Amino acid sequence: MEDSAMGTVHRLIEEHGRQGALKMAPTDGDRRAIEAAIQYMADEDAGVGFLYSGWCQAALPHKKLADDAAWKIETDRVTLIVEPGRRNIPGGGMEWVGAPYGSRARLILLFLQSEALRTGSRDIELGKSLHAWLGRLGIPIGGKSFKDVREQAERLSRCRMTFHITAGDRAGLVNQNIVDTAMFVQEPSAEGQGSLFVETARLSETFFEQLRRHPVPLEESAIRAISNNSQALDVYCWLAYRLHVLPSGKPISVSWRALFGQFGASYKRIDHWKERFLDSLKVATAVYPHANIEVQTNGLVLRQSRPPVTPRLVAGSAPARAQG
Repeated sequence: MEDSAMGTVHRLIEEHGRQGALKMAPTDGDRRAIEAAIQYMADEDAGVGFLYSGWCQAALPHKKLADDAAWKIETDRVTLIVEPGRRNIPGGGMEWVGAPYGSRARLILLFLQSEALRTGSRDIELGKSLHAWLGRLGIPIGGKSFKDVREQAERLSRCRMTFHITAGDRAGLVNQNIVDTAMFVQEPSAEGQGSLFVETARLSETFFEQLRRHPVPLEESAIRAISNNSQALDVYCWLAYRLHVLPSGKPISVSWRALFGQFGASYKRIDHWKERFLDSLKVATAVYPHANIEVQTNGLVLRQSRPPVTPRLVAGSAPARAQG
């Protein structure tokens, strides 16, 4: 399946069926794209999530960094810096917690922002609500998955992030903690294992205001189908943000160098990154069938496309007026 044929994956499934399409996949990347498309096409849940537009242009690391290491992404429009937080340790002193990373951190961020806009409040009920939402995404809360969610939630609650956004001659700075209160605490259980105990998390006022002004609607069914693929999540969010606002009949080209600057910070060589990126692009477009893009020698060509969430569904999930 050639890169230029990414848009045909749904037709391939419709014409040859699930097993037939999978047998025709020449690479593991093509197979992952077909599997994502199969799950997406079978999903009838019309849920909508929301993400601050800054996260669609610059994202968290995919893999764990050194606990004291900051993370930086710099594009022509956005610079994101994530600084890890610290926590007290028994007996005095402090230790670094580390920057959030991976798919679980992205999903928790999406939940926090979606809930904040759904309720119109910076105070977000967690615990059972987060469990239920992750369950809807097919992520079990138990064992290693539970540990991962708890760890990423703590990293998110303690880190400090800076978005520096440039639009023409104007520049803006959003520099605050994502949340004002700790999200998770470890409570001993009878079995000696920590259990999740959460009441509420409060988004910082600055971050909440930016989210209210610049929300990007996303399909929960698409997120569900690619929930374990952090780079595909990043590409999907970027396409959801960029494509529908492009002028009709005026495609834009994005060079591999520019894409590497946005998506390749974890890689030293652009050729190593490009292969992985193209696989992630296939997966992302498998759950965004209206994405009108073309892979060329020098980069990608983006054309105006229908948004992943129709205006009718966005209106039905419209962000509520803010409270406190």
